[in-house]
Amino acid sequence: MKNKIYHTAVALMIAMPSLLYSQSGHYELSGKIGEYSAPAKIYLFSLSTGLRDSALMDKGTFHFAKDIEQPMAVNLFINPTGNGIMLNGGVFHRSSTPILPLVQLYLEPGKIVVNSQDSLKTVQITGGQVNTDNNRLNAALAPINQEIAELGAEYRAAPMENQKSKAFITDIQKRLNAIKDKQAAVYLAFIKANPNSLISLFTLRSYAGDIPDIDVVEPLYNSLSADVRSSKAGIAYGSELAEIKKTSIGAIAPDFTMPDTSNNIIALQQFRGKYVLVDFWASWCGPCRAENPNVLKAYDTYKAKNFTVLGISLDKADARDKWLKAIHDDHLEWTQLADLKGWKNEAALLYSVRAIPQNFLIDPQGKIIAHNIRGEELFKKLQEIFKE
Repeated sequence: MKNKIYHTAVALMIAMPSLLYSQSGHYELSGKIGEYSAPAKIYLFSLSTGLRDSALMDKGTFHFAKDIEQPMAVNLFINPTGNGIMLNGGVFHRSSTPILPLVQLYLEPGKIVVNSQDSLKTVQITGGQVNTDNNRLNAALAPINQEIAELGAEYRAAPMENQKSKAFITDIQKRLNAIKDKQAAVYLAFIKANPNSLISLFTLRSYAGDIPDIDVVEPLYNSLSADVRSSKAGIAYGSELAEIKKTSIGAIAPDFTMPDTSNNIIALQQFRGKYVLVDFWASWCGPCRAENPNVLKAYDTYKAKNFTVLGISLDKADARDKWLKAIHDDHLEWTQLADLKGWKNEAALLYSVRAIPQNFLIDPQGKIIAHNIRGEELFKKLQEIFKE
């Protein structure tokens, strides 16, 4: 009964009707946070867009004002010494000054007000439909975020021998996955209940993750209102989904050419007539290296049965030696390709790869028949193909 009440409360919080918004215009962001004064500065920035701005604080007050083309997510950060921000290990700092937390909000046309009696920990954000919708989503997510924080605290408080224990780590990961399932449920409920909200579009990105399932994500995108889909952000995400669809299951795998370890130019087309696992990885990628033994086992088991692997490395030019060493150390006998452009690898861009390890299983006719299968799932698929 308690869970039913909780889920009902969440549904009410996220299902309030969203109004239409203005995409471009002039914003004013102001407020009062504690009693910070010069040299204290408040910083406004976005890692994704490169936006940077700052303002001196006077007895806690501050003010930003500019034109924007579309609503965008930004972070606010206060440095009491006013000496800037720098990303270092997930913490923004440029000195040993104690760092206050970040807070996220949305710049949108109109007046946005941020107030707190003491610090960013307790701010209240008002103004604008996008921020109003975001506040409702955050309220629905608050209990889940608390669970994540408590689980993290439990892990950090455990003795070091427990933190290194496979059983302990497996248990923590299992519990975290369960919490993330609840988080995904809140995301999904919000998207369905608020088709007119830009926050639903931004939430859909979070729900989809780094490796979107196009069969799940595309219908949700299409369920958003025409206004949301025709926004600048909506058009951009629609284009991304269209690119992802080109390499979805059932599509013909796009061809590409790339140098191998001896600088010979190899084309995917050369592997027609075989089942080929196109495997995106990198020498620096821990999960990739952990998966390599499974790929090697699959290769050794089925290489005589019309199956091979084609490795695509996302290493950079200055890591060529590390790439070659990883191939040797992990005993990767199949063809390995790299243009040494890192995340700008041309095949990775063509296949919309934004996270690794990631793979595509292609049949002898060049059709993609599976995506992102690893470990036992890879073996089950190959057993099915080769009738074992």
